[in-house]
Amino acid sequence: MALRGLRVLEMAGLAPVPFAGMVLADFGASVIRIDRVQAQSLDTLARGKRSASIDLQDERGRQIVKKLSNQADVLIDSYRPGVMEKMGLGPVQLLESNPRLIYARLTGYGQSGLFSQKAGHDINYLSIAGVLSMLGRKDENPIAPINLLADFGGGGLLCVVGILIGLLTRSKTGKGQVIDSSMTEGASYLSTFLRTSHQIGIWTGPRGTNVLDSGAPFYDTYRTLDGKFMAVGAIEPQFYKRFVSGLGLDNSRIPNQMDTSKWDDLKELFSKCFATKTQAEWVEAFKDVDACVTPVLSMDEATTHPHNQDRSSFVHVDEETVLPALAPRFSSFPGYKASGPLPEVGQHTRQVLLEVGYTEEEVDYLCQENVIRQQTQKSRL
Repeated sequence: MALRGLRVLEMAGLAPVPFAGMVLADFGASVIRIDRVQAQSLDTLARGKRSASIDLQDERGRQIVKKLSNQADVLIDSYRPGVMEKMGLGPVQLLESNPRLIYARLTGYGQSGLFSQKAGHDINYLSIAGVLSMLGRKDENPIAPINLLADFGGGGLLCVVGILIGLLTRSKTGKGQVIDSSMTEGASYLSTFLRTSHQIGIWTGPRGTNVLDSGAPFYDTYRTLDGKFMAVGAIEPQFYKRFVSGLGLDNSRIPNQMDTSKWDDLKELFSKCFATKTQAEWVEAFKDVDACVTPVLSMDEATTHPHNQDRSSFVHVDEETVLPALAPRFSSFPGYKASGPLPEVGQHTRQVLLEVGYTEEEVDYLCQENVIRQQTQKSRL
């Protein structure tokens, strides 16, 4: 695997940081999640990782993390700005003893600025970035895209990009560095196309009236007879003509595709058409028509779709669990394979400490003192 031999410390946190660690682990990195003592982990993105449970309120516990960081390539900080510094684990302290360390800090608003100490979630970061104002239908409230855009896209994934760039830079300079990854700025960066399109006059209408934001009748979803939906993305003229014909309509009797004054009428017409057949019937109708028309599948349905099965786009971890396969794909190594159950909190504490030079006696003593926790319970997914 591409990142085999890379040693990563992940300070346990919520979705964005675990996702960043999971991506690195999927591509071969050795990722150790530093959990709190007595913590109950809600991390469902821990595949391929190990867990060491350490009391960071105890100086002895902080010394363990320092020792681990001395042998690490990457540390991912999940805390608010200043928290790691208060524990003596900030980038100044750790880079002093390990100048090659890539210290990645992933927060909502960044390490500085008016909001840097404020709590927030995906919806807040999108609102401050100016992105949320563009999401939603006409005359309705803005709609948050679950927590995919800021948490996972602008946050976790761009943090991984930053880490990889940091590692590439280190290969040339021999020096590590600090990465300030803000979910707000990440979401804003992802929206560069929207902002530039707005500035040059392509995307100028109010929310829900533009081509890609549910304003256009040829880029929207439609309810079928059985209460399911079809997705239409027939932007280009050739696809639009095939789409109209696929609905059983006469192109010569349909208003011009880009006549925005007729968009509401066309939406009503298309809605009536889709409501006459089930989703399966529409799938069959468009099966051999290249018109950018697809069924809106549930998560379960997606795993059994012929295209996804052809590419093995989902991996069966066990009889009940199906996960997305590794993406993107590389010709030099296979995609992600099932890596076993998720780690229990503290499952690998003893193993991790022994690897960095602690003796069995020292580990036993730290366990007795509740500085660390060694989970012996059988792991479960």
